[in-house]
Amino acid sequence: MNNPLKLDHITVVARNLEEGCAYIKDQLGIEMPEGGAHLQMGTHNKLLSLGDDVFLELIAVDPTVKSPDRRRWFNLDDFKGDPKLATWVLATDNIEETSRLAHPASGQAAEITRGALKWLISVPETGAMPLDGAFPTFIEWPKGPHPASGMADLGCRLVSLTVEHPEAEEILSLIGQKIDCGVTRILCSSEIKITAVIQTHGGLKTLT
Repeated sequence: MNNPLKLDHITVVARNLEEGCAYIKDQLGIEMPEGGAHLQMGTHNKLLSLGDDVFLELIAVDPTVKSPDRRRWFNLDDFKGDPKLATWVLATDNIEETSRLAHPASGQAAEITRGALKWLISVPETGAMPLDGAFPTFIEWPKGPHPASGMADLGCRLVSLTVEHPEAEEILSLIGQKIDCGVTRILCSSEIKITAVIQTHGGLKTLT
C-alpha cells in the first residue's frame, strides 16, 4: 500500500487538564503523565504511550499563555461540557498527498512545535473537527523513532477503536482503503461516538 495511514493517537479534549485527568483516572485508573505546550495554538497536553507507535493525548486550553492569532485546534475555543474522546489521528508519510484524500473541512497542514519536536498536522481554519471528530486528523512526524517510544508507559495498550457516525460511508469512501490499522472500525450509526477499549493493569477499560 502506497503511503498507508496508520493510527497515531487518540485525543481526549477537556475544558482544562485537571478535569481531563480526573476523567481518565476514573475511566482507566491511571494518572496521566506530563506532556508539553503548543504556544502556536495556546494549548497544553498530557501524553501516555499505548505502545511503540500509538499514544493517548489529553489536551486543553493553556490559561497561562496569550490566545493565539487563530482558532485553536480540536474545537477547543468552543468546547463545553465533560471531557470526552473527541477524535483520532492518523499518521502519514506525506501529508500533502494525504490531504488530497481528506474531507473538505480538514484544513491545510500546519507546522507545530513542542520543545525541540516539530511536525505537520492538518488543522482547519475554523478549529472545528471534520464530521465532529469522526473524520480523522492527519499528522506527519519527522524521520526517526516515533514520539510514543519516548513517552511514559504505564502498561496500557489500545485494544480497539470504534468510530460511529451517520456519514461513516463518506469516511470509508475517502480513506477506507488507505487505513492500515487492524484495531479500528468505522460504523454507520445514528449517533456520533468514538470508543476506545484499552487494556490496563486493572483489566479492559473504555474511553468515550
